[in-house]
Amino acid sequence: MDFTNSLKTLLLVSLLTALFMFIGYLVGGQGGALIAFGIAAVINVTSYWFSDKIVLRMYGATEIQYSENPRLYSIVQRLAQQAGLPMPKVYLIPTDTPNAFATGRNPEHAAVAATEGILNRLSDDELEGVMAHELGHVRNRDILISSLVATLAGAISYIATMAQWSAIFGFGRNSDDDDRGSNPIALLAMAIVAPIAAMLIQMAISRSREFMADRAGAEISRRPMSLASALIKLEKSNKMLPMPSSNATAHLFIVNPLSGGGFGSLFRTHPTTEERVARLEEYSRQTGLA
Repeated sequence: MDFTNSLKTLLLVSLLTALFMFIGYLVGGQGGALIAFGIAAVINVTSYWFSDKIVLRMYGATEIQYSENPRLYSIVQRLAQQAGLPMPKVYLIPTDTPNAFATGRNPEHAAVAATEGILNRLSDDELEGVMAHELGHVRNRDILISSLVATLAGAISYIATMAQWSAIFGFGRNSDDDDRGSNPIALLAMAIVAPIAAMLIQMAISRSREFMADRAGAEISRRPMSLASALIKLEKSNKMLPMPSSNATAHLFIVNPLSGGGFGSLFRTHPTTEERVARLEEYSRQTGLA
């Protein structure tokens, strides 16, 4: 259910906030914590306003019009109308790896991008399911949520760095103030563990938003099983032909463009394809949509 995923996102953001406050307390000073939060906020606000241009340029995406790719453009245009969204800019990425993502700070400044590979491998119905998923991210304002989460995770990383130096050189809270700041080993341990915990929470929120975008995509396109079929194809293709990418942008794509497994699965930015397909199948049974 969307309500369950929304509640999960709220709880995880609250946990991330609590972790931020706790490590800030351990470092010993509201001033240092606020400075770290301010630096992280500036970085992420900048990212919120300009990340779309950065990521599109990173993947060599080119904006297209209807005359240049009628198939992709008309699908996005029709789905945007069905979703009640402004028409986003449409981009094409010159790579054979099939994938897609959405970016932009709000529905009025959104962009969707698809690779050449996804156009070659998916049917029209499957492509509709994928682009509806991306418009689901736009409708759910996931860029705003991911920016908030990134701000908190970034602040925790900054404070953790401060804590490491504090533990190493003996800085920190007043040692006369009970036992606060008197255990550099505990402080150093927290400085190591906190950023990992923050990353795990950030990844969990990303997975929750993917489920919500799948549901929104199924509602917009009214083709849940076409989206399910596309996800299966995309996962297989991305395992065989992973896209040159980075962990910083992997969460944007509809399926993870990086190959990986084992320990790396702890840091998944996406739910497993099996679980995503199972939820789409359940939605199909509930609604009678194919």
